Amino acid sequence: MTRFLLLVTMDGGNVDTPMLEWDEPDMKAHLQYLTDHLDRLRESGELVEAQALTWPSHAKVVRATGVNAPVVTDGPYAESKEILAGYQMVDVSSEERALEIAAELSAAPGPGGVPIEQPIEVRRVMDSDADLYDVGDLPRSDPAM
Repeated sequence: MTRFLLLVTMDGGNVDTPMLEWDEPDMKAHLQYLTDHLDRLRESGELVEAQALTWPSHAKVVRATGVNAPVVTDGPYAESKEILAGYQMVDVSSEERALEIAAELSAAPGPGGVPIEQPIEVRRVMDSDADLYDVGDLPRSDPAM
């Protein structure tokens, strides 16, 4: 089994209206879909963890200067659609299965029941030192590696 992290951002896919502004039945349908999705993953034993994050206004960015105390600022400063909203970690038999789960998550209904097609980033969790060097076509600096 291999672990994958499914990253959910604030990018609303094909819906520009924030969920808190949707009609109540649409919001309830969306949240029920997500609950059912997680229940299926729990039942199959594929869900490791899932968490939603607080609003970006609660975020802090910490930078260690190496000389003085760390600098703490409000943040993040990325575009709002790039801000991490939550994640699911799954333990699945293949990357294909992780992609299937991400597609199901992306298909959550929005206003009028139309799938929002929210982009979900799928990243494999490193499980060995070899993963450090799995960077595509980049050459390794040490020929022994």
